[in-house]
Amino acid sequence: MKDHGARDYGARDHGARDYGAILFDCDGVLIDSEPLGCEALARAVTAAGHPMTREEATRIFSGNSAQATLAWMEKAGLDAAAVFNEADRLLFQMFDRGIPHVEGIEEVLSGFDLPLAVCSNSSVMRLDRSIARTPLAARFGPHVYSAEHVAAPKPAPDLALFACERLGVAPERAIFIDDNPHGVLCAAAAGCLAVGFIGPSDHRESHARTLRDAGADHVVRGMAEFRGLLSRLLLPLAA
Repeated sequence: MKDHGARDYGARDHGARDYGAILFDCDGVLIDSEPLGCEALARAVTAAGHPMTREEATRIFSGNSAQATLAWMEKAGLDAAAVFNEADRLLFQMFDRGIPHVEGIEEVLSGFDLPLAVCSNSSVMRLDRSIARTPLAARFGPHVYSAEHVAAPKPAPDLALFACERLGVAPERAIFIDDNPHGVLCAAAAGCLAVGFIGPSDHRESHARTLRDAGADHVVRGMAEFRGLLSRLLLPLAA
């Protein structure tokens, strides 16, 4: 059986492009907050009378927009607004104790002279309480975008198209990295180069295949591999 090591994951040959921007998902790509968010959701849902583990919350909610998460709670017969508010309260308490960065992200953000944007399904409030409070935020300036800024969240292409428009870059000249199939589908539908990301705290089996199946042009494990991919994509054109 072939070893699907991260360097081989999902690479597709799209030919040389003059890339003009890099778009980043937030949770799980810039900040290592997915475990915290899923823990907060699991605790809030459990407190509302629907026992749930963090693993179950990861499977159900990871990558979802706020609207999709609320819809799941309503379908489960929960007071969705109350549960969501409690999950946010718990998560923001965790953020107050520290917001962990994904290892190696600082080197990626400082290593390439291209416009950058955040494209997240998270709410504006959550982005204000997370990425905006970290030193990483300075790299993005005003280009931190939530699903609340567009008509439809990921997997629709709206968020990628919106960010590209704001950056003044055609979507086919943008590289979009996301750790969730929702984001990969968004990137692919918009015409961006879609990079699936597997972070250090992500232990989902077959996740690389899930990202490839969603349309990832490349899948990388860790920021060192993403930096290497960017070097191969960008430096030959800059030379």
